[in-house]
Amino acid sequence: MGDRSPKSVQKQATQKQTKVQSSAQKKKDAATAKQTPVKKK
Repeated sequence: MGDRSPKSVQKQATQKQTKVQSSAQKKKDAATAKQTPVKKK
């Protein structure tokens, strides 16, 4: 544990970024889901 090699630091940064992007995507999807039914006729 506590590995600070460039490879491990890069991996952690990538995981963090992916987590942020996926949560942002979920929020976007939720907003879209709320708006979509309005078009129905």
